Amino acid sequence: MWRDSFRLQLFCLLMAVLAVVVLVHNFFQLENLDDDTVSGSNWITENNVQHSLSQTTKTTRKHYCGYTQQILSKREQVEQESLLAAIQWPKPPDGKITFAQSTDPTHSDFVIVKPSRFFKVGDQLEVLVRMKDFQGKPKQYGGDYLQARIHSPGLKAGAAGRIVDCHNGLYKVFFTLLWPGEVKVSVSLVHPSEAIQVLLRLREERPDRVYFKSSFKSGRYSETTECNVCLPGGIPVCNFTDLYTGEPWFCYKPRKLSCASRISHAKGGYLKGLLTQEESLFFQSDVNIKRPILSSGPDSVIVKPNAFTDSSSMDRAEDPTVSPSGYYYEDQWRSRTHWIHNFNKSDDITECLQGKVIHLFGDSTIRQWFEYLTAFVPDLVEFNLGSPKNVGPFMSVDLKHNILLKFRCHGPPIRFSTVFSSELRYIANELNSIVGGRNTVVAITIWSHFSTFPVEVYIRRLRNIRRAVVQLLDRSPKTVIVIRTANVQELGPEVSLFNSDWYSFQLDSVMRKMFSGIAVHFVDAWEMSVAHYLPHNLHPNEIIVKNQIDAFLSYKAKVNPR
Repeated sequence: MWRDSFRLQLFCLLMAVLAVVVLVHNFFQLENLDDDTVSGSNWITENNVQHSLSQTTKTTRKHYCGYTQQILSKREQVEQESLLAAIQWPKPPDGKITFAQSTDPTHSDFVIVKPSRFFKVGDQLEVLVRMKDFQGKPKQYGGDYLQARIHSPGLKAGAAGRIVDCHNGLYKVFFTLLWPGEVKVSVSLVHPSEAIQVLLRLREERPDRVYFKSSFKSGRYSETTECNVCLPGGIPVCNFTDLYTGEPWFCYKPRKLSCASRISHAKGGYLKGLLTQEESLFFQSDVNIKRPILSSGPDSVIVKPNAFTDSSSMDRAEDPTVSPSGYYYEDQWRSRTHWIHNFNKSDDITECLQGKVIHLFGDSTIRQWFEYLTAFVPDLVEFNLGSPKNVGPFMSVDLKHNILLKFRCHGPPIRFSTVFSSELRYIANELNSIVGGRNTVVAITIWSHFSTFPVEVYIRRLRNIRRAVVQLLDRSPKTVIVIRTANVQELGPEVSLFNSDWYSFQLDSVMRKMFSGIAVHFVDAWEMSVAHYLPHNLHPNEIIVKNQIDAFLSYKAKVNPR
């Protein structure tokens, strides 16, 4: 009898141990997904040559528990290494580079290759950019971050260019001429190569330069502690790692309160004094941050109309790496991969969305879509959920036409003001709760709040979202899923250290590669902000948002013709 009892107890003990092992394994193991292809970006090296480590950035990575506590499958490990290799950035030669030896946009110039040749719509225009330092000497290495566009102000037309780093101080920029008339070229230095090295160091060594906080409360007593993806030191922490996705999040444990008493999350602030005096010289607003590079000759060409209309470019499958993905003409975005309907009347939007549930997940740049649609469509009325302003969640309803529009911010890290702990949701988990179908539309953006962390943290988040997207499409193939890309913004010395366009460009490149080959659609907010004539802004002007909405709704209109 006692032997049977002992065996039963031993069996229960073994089962309990096995359950713990399985839980821990599932906690960190990330499911194997698919064979996503990795394709090129619109910033490449000449001839797509694989450069040695002496020519590309190789930052010594410090162990950072936000991404080291992962167990990756072999395929996931290969993909991650491929993604990190794809965004490696050229570095200056070894040794200290003084400010006087760094890139000076004023001394630098560009020339149009064969500016007097006959150009017609559809032709390629090539521009050569020649970088020099503050002493007027030609640069001998690459790694500067540039942005370029062609535009015709009178036509309110514009398109982004494709930049090739030749690794010798020269850059080639290629434009596709997409409309007739006089077309001007504009090139800007966003950051010199020397500044990029500083940004790299900060990303790998100082991911704590933005910090977060949570409030804990019991009765009238409350405490506030610091939070982040990883908290160094021997102080006790509260582990708020998500049980389903394994996304890590920690807060220092309150002195008197339990971890379960957490009530809110918020941005804590930004660290100061991150740069040496010499490094700060590489980040000057009127000197070397987003400064124009002027032409040493003609800066425009005359483009003649094409005698034949080529519609084949509209027939190719959607590809997030097509460059340019589209262009402005008369202030309207024209995609090169799919037709865009201009929803200029609120009735058109109502007809497109009738009977639909629209989920918007992400940050404040996709919250702009919620705000635009709610303001523009009279019958779409916001329902007061009592949510904090600019934080959400938000919901608008059109009872007459059976439309439900919802916005929810993504889970931490997120630099919003107070977010209730109960509303901290991860996009992957939210997607898993959606039934989906032909009346369901999902739009996602996630990028800006990850710019201060090592890229592995972002890859982990996208991997979880991608898995949930694939599962949603598997159970409900008619669900429309749209991804809004990152966009450029106004930069100054401080903003550059936390939210530089270069950080956003790197994350955006990773996102496009990871979702390439999956049945999702893209709204190219990046090119839509680069190509437009208005000043760059983290939250683009309404006319740009309107064009984003037109592109977004056109996917729904294409799937369900009106």
